[in-house]
Amino acid sequence: MSLISIISKDFDIPDQLSESQLRAAMVDAFAYLIDNDFPKLIQILYKADVDQYKLKELLETVEGVSSAEIIADNYIARQKAKIETWKKYSPKKD
Repeated sequence: MSLISIISKDFDIPDQLSESQLRAAMVDAFAYLIDNDFPKLIQILYKADVDQYKLKELLETVEGVSSAEIIADNYIARQKAKIETWKKYSPKKD
């Protein structure tokens, strides 16, 4: 399971993106959701199991970075953590 395949369940993104392109796409997507569809934003973050308390603290304390960037970075980090957990606990194929 790849990062793109997980994120593409919530967002319509191309298959072949570099990590920086993916981050830029996520920042744009979250900026749109903040302005236009806040309930969907909350639903996506809940489904991804992004730590709401950590995110709230970051949004209140980090300066010089947009809310969309903070949310995107936390969303991507959470999806990466899921992949690592799946790798760690999935049966090894011989």
